[in-house]
Amino acid sequence: MQESNLFSDEQMRDFIVNGHVTVKTDLPRSVHETIYRKTQETTEKEGNLGNNILPRVPELQAVFEDPVVRGAFSSILGENYVMHSHRHPHRNAPHSGGQGFHKDSYWGHQKVRHHRPRWAMAFYYPQDTPVEIGPSSVLSGTQYYSHRITDNNEGEIALPGEAGTVTIIHFDLWHRAMANQTDKTRYMMKFQFIRLDEPKKPEWDVKEPEWKSGSFDESDNPAAKKHETAWRHMWNWMSGGSDAQTAHQANGNVARNIEALSDENPNVRSDAADALGMLGESAADAVQSLSGALCDDFEPVRLNAAYSLGAIGEPAVGSLIEKLTDDKDSARRLAAYGLAAIGEPAVSALCEMMDHENDAVRVEATYALAQIGSGAAPAVDALIHRAKDSKVEVRRYIPEALGGIGTSASSAVPTLIDMLTNDEDVQVRFESALALAQIGPASSDAVPVLKSALSDKNRYVRDNSIHALKRIGTPEAETALFDYLLTARWCAITNQESKY
Repeated sequence: MQESNLFSDEQMRDFIVNGHVTVKTDLPRSVHETIYRKTQETTEKEGNLGNNILPRVPELQAVFEDPVVRGAFSSILGENYVMHSHRHPHRNAPHSGGQGFHKDSYWGHQKVRHHRPRWAMAFYYPQDTPVEIGPSSVLSGTQYYSHRITDNNEGEIALPGEAGTVTIIHFDLWHRAMANQTDKTRYMMKFQFIRLDEPKKPEWDVKEPEWKSGSFDESDNPAAKKHETAWRHMWNWMSGGSDAQTAHQANGNVARNIEALSDENPNVRSDAADALGMLGESAADAVQSLSGALCDDFEPVRLNAAYSLGAIGEPAVGSLIEKLTDDKDSARRLAAYGLAAIGEPAVSALCEMMDHENDAVRVEATYALAQIGSGAAPAVDALIHRAKDSKVEVRRYIPEALGGIGTSASSAVPTLIDMLTNDEDVQVRFESALALAQIGPASSDAVPVLKSALSDKNRYVRDNSIHALKRIGTPEAETALFDYLLTARWCAITNQESKY
């Protein structure tokens, strides 16, 4: 990948802060016209094409192979990212009323939202899309929120663009389709992409390796608040580093910000929590107060408190572990985010919590380990031990955690084979197949089971098994893929009018 196609530091900061970046393909306009025409014609005959939009309109592959688009996704998700099999051609009919703001679900399955950008989506327009035709719109910076902090579309940012425009968004960004005020149908092709490897170094065209704060102006964006500590954490994680590298020195503001955590103004509380996080371990005296702020009524306060505790690091582990047992669901979830931000120093305590009698505590502990990624390698044995947990949500995050650990989790391959083969929950099965893909060639013993999984009733078990076989790459794995292709290959020109 040429550096000219990779994100600049500014683009990466925009993505981390705002959750979206727009690029333009270099393809001829005729390619986009063909995609629009074929989509229109096929949809009129067959209805919405759903996941089959790509084989029915194969010209779309050129959009996602465009160097500018590949450079953007490589910057965000790493060079070994893959396209997910879930995709959807969104049709905005003439004179439609538009949608309400929402976050996308995981195709009917349950997954905790990822703050770290392990998933991303592409919004592609095959036609010119001014505001009048009803483009997508977003609430910038809301990818870290479970709930909106504005009403009535306040803070909405339209995403217009010429044919060939691709906007890449964080999977969890709040978005919607705007009203189409014209007589023309608007299409937007939504494709999903996932990271397979944990970042070890910056994968964009980095010039300034440290997080640059101070570029966010709340007056320009009522939909989100300032989250410098969380943003810095995302930047450092994507750089393969840690928050400790860029923590500020304490300068006498700790006591003042602790006091401000009790202010009646939620914006003051949110800023105080964020300021403490920027001090890192120097703000260790604030651990108790920040722990209490995990129960604040205002979500930006809770978010900042969680990542500030994460930035303080090991001195905050005990308080965050205690919060995993809180009665409030939101406090437990934010504690899990904070523990994930701390990383390896929290792993031992999280392993202990995986044996907790409370189902919800085990779920959050396992989820936190899944978010830590490669730093959770010391948890492999504990994760294997819980593979038969009675709580299905725990079992769902075990393969996610093992996959994030990567090749260091190779001893778990027999466990993942068993989960892929025998678990009654389909999400456990497709997460297990994805984990085997993430572990890669060390999963070669799984090839026979992955080959059988190509006939699974669930499309995402099959899709992740394909990714696993490709990454394993042995002759046996490649033969299984070719045999599957010869059976499952799709003829994009076969229809009622042309069957043979």
